[in-house]
Amino acid sequence: MELIILILLAYLIGSIPTGYIIVKLFTGQDIRKSGSGSTGATNVKRVMGNKWFFTVMLLDAIKGALPVLLAKIFAVTFVSIGLVPVLCAIAVILGHSKSIFLKFSGGKSVASGIGTILALNWHVGLAIAVVWATITYLSRYVSLGSIIALSLSPLFMYFCKEPIAYIIYCLIGAIYIIYLHRENIRRLIKGEENKVR
Repeated sequence: MELIILILLAYLIGSIPTGYIIVKLFTGQDIRKSGSGSTGATNVKRVMGNKWFFTVMLLDAIKGALPVLLAKIFAVTFVSIGLVPVLCAIAVILGHSKSIFLKFSGGKSVASGIGTILALNWHVGLAIAVVWATITYLSRYVSLGSIIALSLSPLFMYFCKEPIAYIIYCLIGAIYIIYLHRENIRRLIKGEENKVR
């Protein structure tokens, strides 16, 4: 029962469509009908600018971290292998990308994914954030920074000697986020991906 409640709570928190709510509240627009159609921070930037890009990114990261932290604090099942926090992290990611409040649409789970990793191991989360910021700044491609940073997360978890469940989560999460960025990858290959300032 504890496990079911935590996973459901994680999914519902992940499903809160931060970008959609902010854009709707301040502009009256449906973010899903603008730009890439994603509810994530990058698409919010296209509609509302840099300030709201960083605001949504921060809120999504907090949204990702909170359920995982709660699981680490309160869950007693399978503590030694880190299974419950990982299951909650997966639920958050699924909630963000397939929100029950938006008919199972959403964002690409980068900020919320980094939030879950920060909650699992803040050193790894910080390292990923630095890699993301560096690649994005140098290339001007948010998608490229996201793909590279999250692809490195399993290695960072491994070198930090975290439980195998954490490493597998980062591996599965990286594959899932790469899958969500498949159109971005095609545009990157063709040189058609949008750059950001």
